[in-house]
Amino acid sequence: MASANTLTPSRDDFTALLNETYGADEAFEGSVVKGRIVAIEKDMALIDIGLKTEGRVALKEFTNHGREPAPGVGDTVEVYLERIENALGEAVISRDKARREESWVKLEQAFEKQEKVEGVIFNQVKGGFTVDLDGAVAFLPRSQVDIRPVRDVAPLMNVPQPFQILKMDRRRGNIVVSRRTVLEESRAEQRHEIVANLAEGQVIDGTVKNITDYGAFVDLGGIDGLLHVTDIAWRRVNHPTEVLNIGQQVKVRIIKINHETHRISLGMKQLQEDPWSNIEARYVVGQKLKGRVTNITDYGAFVELEPGIEGLIHVSEMSWTKKNVHPGKIISTSQEVEVQVLEVDASKRRISLGLKQTLQNPWEAFLEKHPVGSTVEGEVKNKTEFGLFIGLDGDVDGMVHLSDLDWTKAGEQAMEDYKKGDTVSARVLDVDVEKERIALGVKQLASDPFAKKAGEEGVVSGEGEMRKGSVVTCEVIEVKEGGLEVKIIGTDLTAFIKRNELARDRGDQRPERFSVGEKVDARIIQFDRRARKVAVSIKALEMAEEKEAIAQYGSADSGASLGDILGAALKARDKK
Repeated sequence: MASANTLTPSRDDFTALLNETYGADEAFEGSVVKGRIVAIEKDMALIDIGLKTEGRVALKEFTNHGREPAPGVGDTVEVYLERIENALGEAVISRDKARREESWVKLEQAFEKQEKVEGVIFNQVKGGFTVDLDGAVAFLPRSQVDIRPVRDVAPLMNVPQPFQILKMDRRRGNIVVSRRTVLEESRAEQRHEIVANLAEGQVIDGTVKNITDYGAFVDLGGIDGLLHVTDIAWRRVNHPTEVLNIGQQVKVRIIKINHETHRISLGMKQLQEDPWSNIEARYVVGQKLKGRVTNITDYGAFVELEPGIEGLIHVSEMSWTKKNVHPGKIISTSQEVEVQVLEVDASKRRISLGLKQTLQNPWEAFLEKHPVGSTVEGEVKNKTEFGLFIGLDGDVDGMVHLSDLDWTKAGEQAMEDYKKGDTVSARVLDVDVEKERIALGVKQLASDPFAKKAGEEGVVSGEGEMRKGSVVTCEVIEVKEGGLEVKIIGTDLTAFIKRNELARDRGDQRPERFSVGEKVDARIIQFDRRARKVAVSIKALEMAEEKEAIAQYGSADSGASLGDILGAALKARDKK
């Protein structure tokens, strides 16, 4: 008979037995195990994983976003064992975690080999979308969804499609994928194949896919070509929308292909005859014709002469008189104008036009109406350091030089008599049509007081001949401390009588003896035609009269006093 010690296990034996029973099970925690579905209750699958307890998993974890059918009773499935027993006495298991564990291993291998993986976009989150990579959840940034921005992502949801893993971190459970990279790679392969079948000069049909300010992108059946705005038509096209619409079917010629970048340049105008061919035979220098203004710039305006042919009116050829004016203030866009052909350069595809040449030269018109020597009237438009500019008929200006303002005054002094806006009469001195200049003179409207007539030594004035020694009558126009400022009556001449020339006697040499407006007789003591200067003296006249009286009425030896002699001479002069 066995002893009690033999039949009853010790405390150590019991502990070992418990470890043997449960330790093996605990070793499965945190790993993927196989189990059999024993029942399905309310969308939950009851799974036996070979332990003392069973676990439950929602059926939706098996469908994988609709890509797999739901399992049935008796099916063997793989699940992730999180804990052997929970508070309800059931095993805590998960199909999603099991799939995730399997997926991470496969994804890491694909990432290392830069291979594509298949996934399903199933939800939208901030900044992008979530993608199911067969159990592992990845983030798809919005910028990586497509090559171009996608307005409606609904058609892409819940559809299996390839992705490229950009980065992944298993410790943090982060995976970032891109759909755009896959599309670009596929597109590059497709573009390469299409480009290989295209050739420069080939005519091909396409569809306008996008329009920009500088041209339009045309879909050639899987690859886009650029139709630049300058290659749409021979005529000027300011914006592609003037000719093209998105979705429009067009026929284009391939101008250039870059096989490295797969860039294709297209042209539409190349399918039509070049209007510049034989241009010099159609447009001759001097020819006048009409055209429409298509564009205005700072330096001129472009005029369409026929579809595809434009000429430039340079700003200098726009107006005879409006200088330094923006072309937009002379003509306007779409305006029909008459122009003259100035130059044709077929090699540079340029035609120079003139607008002012179709109008009469205003300087020629002025000369016809106002020949040299005629008198004109105009407004002072500007005063400069060298003269006056006068506005004349025909919107032209004439200039009066300083030296042509007054016969007797200095130019700067004469300028003080004029101000901007004054109406001035002047004589036409010269008209230079080629240089567009008109010379005027104000002083020429009056006779030159210093002018010399044929056979004469002096100057004939309204009161008679003037020369050195001549007697003239003067009007006092200003009394100064040093003498008198006088005007010689009958002329435009002025002179200054110095104090010591006011009288023979020193006591009478006082300017204050005279008043403004008083008339006095004086003798010309200097007459310089070249210097245009005249000087007069009352003293010289008195001395000359005294000398003449003595010679005529007797000397001092005759017994007559000087006063008697002068008195007799003055009476004789007054009688004359």
